[in-house]
Amino acid sequence: MFLSLEYNQLTGHIGEFLHNSLVVLWLNNNKLHGPLPISIAKLVRLIVLDISFNNVSGHLESSMFSKLKNLQTIDLSHNPLLSSHMYRYNIADYTLPILQSLSLSSCNITEFPYFLKSMENLNTLDLSNNQINGSVPTWFLEVKMDSLSYLNLSLNSLARIGHLPWKNLQILDLHSNLLEGPLPVPPLGIYFFSVSRNNITGQISSSICNLSSLQYLDLSYNHLSNMIPPCLGNLSNYLIDLDLKSKNLHGTIPSTFVKGCYLKSLKLNGNQLEGSFPQSLVHCRNLEVLDFGNNKINSTFPRWLENLPELRVLILRSNNFNGALINPKTKFPFPNLRIIDLSHNEFHGHLPTKLFKYLIAMKNASADKGGLKYMGDHYYQDSVIVAMKGLFFELAKIQSLFTTIDFSNNNFKGEIPKSIGELQSLKGLNFSHNNLIGCVPPSLGNLTNLEWLDLSSNKLEGEIPIQLEDLTSLAFLNLSKNYLFGQIPQGKQFNTFTNDSYNENLGLCGFPMTKACGNDEGTTTTTIVNHSGR
Repeated sequence: MFLSLEYNQLTGHIGEFLHNSLVVLWLNNNKLHGPLPISIAKLVRLIVLDISFNNVSGHLESSMFSKLKNLQTIDLSHNPLLSSHMYRYNIADYTLPILQSLSLSSCNITEFPYFLKSMENLNTLDLSNNQINGSVPTWFLEVKMDSLSYLNLSLNSLARIGHLPWKNLQILDLHSNLLEGPLPVPPLGIYFFSVSRNNITGQISSSICNLSSLQYLDLSYNHLSNMIPPCLGNLSNYLIDLDLKSKNLHGTIPSTFVKGCYLKSLKLNGNQLEGSFPQSLVHCRNLEVLDFGNNKINSTFPRWLENLPELRVLILRSNNFNGALINPKTKFPFPNLRIIDLSHNEFHGHLPTKLFKYLIAMKNASADKGGLKYMGDHYYQDSVIVAMKGLFFELAKIQSLFTTIDFSNNNFKGEIPKSIGELQSLKGLNFSHNNLIGCVPPSLGNLTNLEWLDLSSNKLEGEIPIQLEDLTSLAFLNLSKNYLFGQIPQGKQFNTFTNDSYNENLGLCGFPMTKACGNDEGTTTTTIVNHSGR
């Protein structure tokens, strides 16, 4: 007998079961609360028990399942009011001989359930997002779970983990713990390995390059030092996601990304990496996210990146890039680019008009259909740090429709291209702290999805275009430290901005400035500004 009531709005307690004929019980993703019914212990035919994503409370005792010898799947995860009360009874009395999957994520568990000692046929174990601290117990590491392929201990407070003996382990997730010491060595057949956001120290051993099945590697936000093993580039015909965001990695970036490279996401942000930009990345035709921000890379702009058809995120912020941004050679450069951040470098010359003209993915805000989507896949979701509204934010997940351009803090000159106004899906635009001249293009009024606009600290002249009043989503505006004059547009979003948006434009007048404009009829008085005096 099957009972399937998942994904409803069921409330109240789970009633006692009057019959023991149930084989599959699905009550997941409801709003059930109260304790687990005692009669679960009598469902001796049960194969699948799934009560995940509810508010079930009480103690989780191993004796509750002692007679359920047919159980293959137990999922009680995401019941935050449930807690572990695993008494150490005679383990022989509580063997679940064919249990294959046990999920107890987000259940307030404070220790490894002791009945795991008998689970030699377990394939999947998820104890993530609990309150387990200290060391992974020795008895757990001695269990002969040769079938174990998935182990998730993330989001706990584990400080130490010994050698992992399970040779068939394919997915190992240890992120967001307090693990110390050297980098744990996963089994050779590992497919997914994450130890991000821990206190791991030491170097990345070249032995990691022996993991020929590895496709997802996340070592970010630790205290790893030394150089990136050059052989990691040779793994790029297997690796899909490589995340080494850290603080202390130095030396150069591997230069041997092989032909047929599978990489979709490469994140090296926040290290001390120097040298040139590896041109062999042109072999990585599947690249979607490339984040080399906050390093010491000394190179001109790698214009061959325009040939990567899937590139969606390009972050080169805060390096030593230099030279001019030459207009693209290809007919349709960067067809999928949505986030580009070249800020805090030494780029100079004119802004590349043709580049903005062909950023197809930034032109149509309704191009993606089918609901909210995020970059990444089943095993990982990309994260990125972006400057928004004058502050830095980490996006734990990147919406596929999120679109921003940041060329601030360089030495660009000339006028702002009118073609920027065609990028109607833009959420943010930052050209501040450059040497741009001319007027603010009225075409920026077409950017109706724009939420922040920063053109401060340039040499822009003329009036603020009245067309900017159409930017009804604009929450942040900074036009300060330019040579703008005339009346500030009134109404709509402009009524929400303060003096900080306009400071050091001596010719501006009107709300919110204290300087009034012209006469009662609203005519403006132009103030002549001596540019040489600034």
